[in-house]
Amino acid sequence: MNWNKLTNASQLDEIKAESADQPVLIFKHSTTCSISAMALSRMERNWSESAGIKPYYLDLLANRPLSGQVADTFEVNHQSPQVLLIQDGKCVYDASHMSISFQALTQAV
Repeated sequence: MNWNKLTNASQLDEIKAESADQPVLIFKHSTTCSISAMALSRMERNWSESAGIKPYYLDLLANRPLSGQVADTFEVNHQSPQVLLIQDGKCVYDASHMSISFQALTQAV
């Protein structure tokens, strides 16, 4: 799986623009949380490029303020771990903890 790293707020405008052409995934990951590690592993094991979703990875510990900006920009409550599916500049699906699954994500596209 080829993650794009989300490391600065200017990328949020890029993600909005990209989501007009293809769905975009933001995976908010806490590197010290075992539940987050399990959710990330499940996503990576089940990932398929054929879904046409561009994946972004946000390390919450390294980019804590950015996580809040993501929540504000896409009007979701902050969770960790959390996935957001962005289409046409809006979050159309989000899930956290054990609700994170590639299958559910693809059904939301």
